[in-house]
Amino acid sequence: MSAQPAETSTAPSLPWRDALKVYLEPATLRMLALGFSAGLPLLLVLGTLSFRLREAGIDRTTIGYLSWVGLAYGFKWVWAPLVDRLPLPPLTTLLGRRRGWLLLAQGMVVAGLVGMALNDPRQGLAPLIWCALLVAFGSATQDIALDAFRIESAETRKQAALAAAYQTGYRLAMIWAGAGVLWVAAWAEVAPAAAAATGAAAYQNGAWKTAYLVMAASMAVGVLTVLLSPEPVRRVLPKPKNAAEWLQSVLIEPFADFIRRYKWQAALILSLIAIYRISDVVMGIMANPFYVDMGFTKDEVATVSKIYGVVMTLAGAFVGGVLSMRLGVMRVLMLGAVLSAASNLLFAWLASRGHDLTALIAVVSADNLAGGIASAAFIAYLSSLTNISYSATQYALFSSLMLLLPKFIAGYSGAFVDAHGYAQFFTGTALLGLPVLLLVALAARITTTKAPAGRQ
Repeated sequence: MSAQPAETSTAPSLPWRDALKVYLEPATLRMLALGFSAGLPLLLVLGTLSFRLREAGIDRTTIGYLSWVGLAYGFKWVWAPLVDRLPLPPLTTLLGRRRGWLLLAQGMVVAGLVGMALNDPRQGLAPLIWCALLVAFGSATQDIALDAFRIESAETRKQAALAAAYQTGYRLAMIWAGAGVLWVAAWAEVAPAAAAATGAAAYQNGAWKTAYLVMAASMAVGVLTVLLSPEPVRRVLPKPKNAAEWLQSVLIEPFADFIRRYKWQAALILSLIAIYRISDVVMGIMANPFYVDMGFTKDEVATVSKIYGVVMTLAGAFVGGVLSMRLGVMRVLMLGAVLSAASNLLFAWLASRGHDLTALIAVVSADNLAGGIASAAFIAYLSSLTNISYSATQYALFSSLMLLLPKFIAGYSGAFVDAHGYAQFFTGTALLGLPVLLLVALAARITTTKAPAGRQ
């Protein structure tokens, strides 16, 4: 098995015109729509849900612990081998392996969102949380199949552009699931909610029911894209002779392949993956409760996120994708890490401002720009590490590691805020990003090798 050097910090020679033209190709446009489908569920079981729960009078410590629903994303590598290899008759027959799993996962997300719409957290959290778990499980399964679909849909040199398109759609969906759901909930209120010291007094469950049903309907973007997309060229895999050989090829070999290719450097790479987004993920759980406690209304948060968040997200993802192709992924990875940590310090500054709409606009804009740049480069980096023979399993391992530790730590975010306040919390999340800078610098020195990926 021959190997080829992966990208180092040397800038590629791809002309600017060709680097930009790839964004108009069908595969890239499909990733834009599928990225929207992938990004929609995440906030609805995490950030937006925390706004809803805080407004309903649920305490911050409980909200923090409930964020552990998101740990489903951190363990998706457990069932990723099944998504990689297991057929789903009749879906596999009708749509193909990747599209069949995508459609099943999207169905779970829709069912879970409808369940979340129909349950009132004031009447008991258990039914709502079970539905949120269904959404998270379906969303994680969709991520597994979609990451493999993306990696198998284009050659290596175009992966950064596909990653940028995917991330653009993903973050647009997060804005729709964050700002959009707040706008719909505010629009659906029976009457303007009177200002009160507690969020519970302003809570109207009927408005949130409407908002979550709209979000469930929004999954149609991904469903239609799956139905209208071609299945990637199917790789003919050898059939296992027995159960032991199946376990070896499906469960063990994808991980063994990664260790063989990177040897001791695998520990460094996995450490970087595990903490690269730690500042953003830990901070994100308390962002919406912070807005509620600062006195920002649903309309204000939605408007700021919708206008400034969309513009800066598009700019960040686009800039991140183009710079990754021009300057190299590792350089942009370092830039994204610096910007992500710095944007959390802006939230600490915002905590000292109180209800300041202008300051909120500035902070949200900077945060979305930083997130777009960091995410586009990081997805391209993860894609470059996979062997296409095990693309779903290996990418699921990487993206699971990306979320597992940050989401576990984020569960204690509410208790930390209750004990120390928002300013110290946001400052602490920025400091969590310092080890990331060291790991990116070390990883940039690695001359990585890749197994033949079947794409040039």
